[in-house]
Order: sequence, then structure tokens, then C-alpha cells
Amino acid sequence: MWRRWTVRCSDDGAVGARVRVLLLSAYDAPSQRYWREGLASHLPDVNFTQLALPPRYFSWRIRGNSLSWAWSQRELLQRDYQLLVATSTVDLSALRGFVPALAALPTLIYCHENQFAYPTSGREHHSLEPRVVNLYSALCADRVVFNSGWNRDSFLAGAAELLRRLPDQVPPGLVAQLAGRSEVLPVPLEPAPPPQARRGLPLEVVWNHRWEYDKGPQALLALVRQSVQRGLPLRFHIVGQQFRRAPAEFEALRALLAAHPHHAGQWGSIARREDYLALLERAHVVISTARHEFQGLAVMEAALRGCLPLVPDRLSYREYFDAAWRYPSTPDQPEREALAMVQRLQALAASWPAAAGAAAAAMRRCTWPALAPGYRALLASCAAAHLPSPRQ
Repeated sequence: MWRRWTVRCSDDGAVGARVRVLLLSAYDAPSQRYWREGLASHLPDVNFTQLALPPRYFSWRIRGNSLSWAWSQRELLQRDYQLLVATSTVDLSALRGFVPALAALPTLIYCHENQFAYPTSGREHHSLEPRVVNLYSALCADRVVFNSGWNRDSFLAGAAELLRRLPDQVPPGLVAQLAGRSEVLPVPLEPAPPPQARRGLPLEVVWNHRWEYDKGPQALLALVRQSVQRGLPLRFHIVGQQFRRAPAEFEALRALLAAHPHHAGQWGSIARREDYLALLERAHVVISTARHEFQGLAVMEAALRGCLPLVPDRLSYREYFDAAWRYPSTPDQPEREALAMVQRLQALAASWPAAAGAAAAAMRRCTWPALAPGYRALLASCAAAHLPSPRQ
């Protein structure tokens, strides 16, 4: 069970020569937690004090985190830090108003996502507030770091469009300011042992994403249906984070696989991470049908552990996966995307194991051993000097 907030300190408070960093995660979803815990684990020369709020009640969390923290954690927030690092869901402008001591700290915002680029389902309540919080927090920060170029570019384009729609009194040059202090540094992967050999057919195919509309369940259903109709030697493992409500396609998938059990693998959330990693280490292929993806940690982690990735030719996938692993992107035509995936899977079934292990080497450039020096240098440079600030 989550508490209302969590607090972690990386040591007993001794300062020494280490950079003292206050790290805030306002909506601590799995990818944010993975990044946050990785920082503390792989940068032992940095003294992190962490605050994290549970990933529920999104509309309240993104607007209310400053209120929650300012009155419940004031003493901790006012300690002697050299740097403030916050995720993009932190309402930084309000938090600095509530806790003036934070206004003097050099500040880095890390953007796992941005609220400008989410596809809509047609059922949500449209509110500018999440986008405004993202924008104001970025404008308050000295540095803005994104996990992909796609995330950065869609954020800047979305901010420009929002500012154009406002009626008056909009200062000029805001997006140019943001672009000038923005950079890209991905969420690093935990290192993994060299991939193990896989057994032969059937190919074990993993789909390991949140069970929500933006992860493309229509294309996933079409893929499984076409694979079953063609009698392909494939076994599908449909796993990932679930919620109280899931798109109707998942119930249709469950019924389809129940009717064809030789195509059915694991289904639903996997409670133990060890069991999840064991699945990745024996599977052949990891697929994505996502209509939005800011980095693609789930696919990257599976590829590092020996799965060949099969991802759409769009979004952040173009940055992190070679063209050979991307299928043609037609997000509004799920049957067509499914056919493209089926053709790639047929080719893999015919050529395995010649293709095995090819992606793992490419993913090692995104592991903590490869990226820790960049993170260490970034934090040290931010803490060492107050960069030009939008507040001045």
C-alpha cells in the first residue's frame, strides 16, 4: 500500500563533498519511480533526498502536489540543498511560492512526458490545467531535460500552440527561451546479463504496456486475430499495468485467446519483477502498437534482455530503434498495421535464431553504465552555478 507520500534519504545526512539534491516526483508512476530509484542507486556520490506522491487521482495530483508538500513536508523542503530536481508534473511555480526557500535553488525539470502530446480518447474532460502546469514549471526551471527528442519537440510545439491561442498579454519569446535551456537525456536502463539462447518455435511474443487506449489495443487485437487466422507459430503474452477500466479490446483478446489456447501465453499483470524479467529472457519478440510513446522503456528493457523489438515507425521509436525493427505507421488503420506486423513476424519465424541478440547490443548505450557520467556531469554543473533564470 502506498502512503500519502514517501520520503527517502540516500544517507544519514552527512554532507561531505557530495552534491545535495532535493528530488521531487509528484505522480510517481512506474517509469518515474524507475528513473528516480536509478538515480539514487547509480549515483552514490550524490546525496538525494526524495519526495514522491502516489500515481492516482491525476487531475488533483498535478494541481495539488504543491499544496500537499508545502504543508506536510515544509521542514524537509527547507533544508540546505544545492539543487532541486523535479519531474514535470511538479507544480513548481506554486511550490516555490508556498516555500520561498526553494526559489533560491538552481532547478532542473525532468520530463518523462508532456501533456501536450497525449492522444485523446474522446471521453476525457478537456482541461488546460495539466498543460499549464507543465509550461509554468518549465519556465521556472534553469534546465529542462527530456527523455527523447520527440518529447522535447512535441512539448515545444504544444507550448507554442497554446500560447498562440491565449487572448493577450503573452510575453514574446517564451518558447525560444525554453528551447535554449532544453536538452535530451534518456531514462537509463538497469544493466542486464548477456541474452540467453531461446528455444525454437513457436515464437514467444510479448506485448508489455499499460492497458489503455493510447497503447493501441485495436492494432493489438487485429494482430492476434490475423495471426490466429493464418495459423502462425506464435504465442502471445499480453502483460502490463492494468487499471479498474480497460478498453473493450482486451476482453475481446481474452475471448480470442481462450478459443485458441495454443496461441495463449501469460495474461495480465505479473506481480513479481523476477517473474517478469524471466518472461523477457525467454521470449523472442517484444511488440508495441502504441499511439503515443515518449521513450519506450518497456520495449527497450525487453530488447536489452534479448527480445527483438517490433515497433511502429513513429514517435520516440525512431530515435532508439533501427529501421529494421520498425513497421510502417498507419495508426488510424489498425488492420493495416497488423498486416505489417504479421509479415515481419512471419519473416522472423523463418529466420530465427539468426536475428537473435541483435537489439541487445544497441540497447546497452542506454544503460546506467553508459549514461551515468552524463547524469553526474549534468547535476554537478547545475548545482555549481546559477544559470540565467526566468525570474531575473
